[in-house]
Amino acid sequence: MNIYNIDDFGGSAVNPPLLAVRDLCKYFPIRSRGLVRRKVGDVKAVDHVSFDLYRNETLGLVGESGCGKSTTVRTILRALDFTGGHAYFDPEGNGRYVDFGELTAHELVPLRRAAQMIFQDPFSSLNPRMTIGGIVAEPLVIHGLARGKALEERVDEILVKVGLKPEYKTRYPHAFSGGQRQRIGIARALVMNPKFVVADEAVSALDVSVQAQVINLLDDLKREMGLSYIFVAHDLGVVRHICDRVAVMYAGRIVELAPTEELFERPLHPYTRLLLGSAPIPDPDRRTLPPNPGEVADAGNLPAGCAFAPRCPYATAVCRKERPELRTMSPLHLASCPFAEQ
Repeated sequence: MNIYNIDDFGGSAVNPPLLAVRDLCKYFPIRSRGLVRRKVGDVKAVDHVSFDLYRNETLGLVGESGCGKSTTVRTILRALDFTGGHAYFDPEGNGRYVDFGELTAHELVPLRRAAQMIFQDPFSSLNPRMTIGGIVAEPLVIHGLARGKALEERVDEILVKVGLKPEYKTRYPHAFSGGQRQRIGIARALVMNPKFVVADEAVSALDVSVQAQVINLLDDLKREMGLSYIFVAHDLGVVRHICDRVAVMYAGRIVELAPTEELFERPLHPYTRLLLGSAPIPDPDRRTLPPNPGEVADAGNLPAGCAFAPRCPYATAVCRKERPELRTMSPLHLASCPFAEQ
């Protein structure tokens, strides 16, 4: 297992990141029909994505369906193998980083204690044949972290933290509502005291009233346990409430990255403006959705230049020829539009 330091990936020694993603790629091959099935192209689901996640921070990852949000976080945690790039992770906080992409299955095991995931669907992500106590205790048993009375006490403790009663341990998932199931999923993710948690659409399947409860729970646990989140979501209202910074993805790439309030008050990329303009506002006299929002780019057949150019009202010939890179527009605010200053 290779060990890296700040200088190896250009991080800041003053404020070292917990996770540093550099040029992350995940491509899925496109194969021809017929007997031979030759590779004829790639679906570039994640294409050279880079960002940092800091300690005790919630980073939002937003964009339309199919833009690569879930594939990005699943690749970082090695639920999917890397096509290219790096994800440097410092689980101990001592400046010694490991690269998720280089680790073997055996080397990944101890890192699973420090990096966990809350899945989108609270119904299919829980084993219907296991009791709640068994589901929450399973990570501790697999990693050999507790047994006997200590195991029971740890399960009781984490269930109380997420707002469930310890006596629920003997029940099965079908006996719980969607919100309660999501709390069980959160308990399973947090039972090993991780440093880094991915919440992949963790509240999208829940009713609005239950969403608020789960969001507040995640925020409280972040402060209490010193967690860092990558929060994948469609709901921009939820993102604005819980996230410290927001990364906007389109066609497998990050097109804008900024502190939450700055991004909502001063979006610099046309796609970010389209997203914010699509968010519903409870005022019948205000039309927010642009008259022709267009179609999402095909990740298997991207245009030569900027992927958003066919939908962009400001696109020029330069945009259709050259693919723009993320540029620093102001401290902590990056955008990939060549006309962002205007």
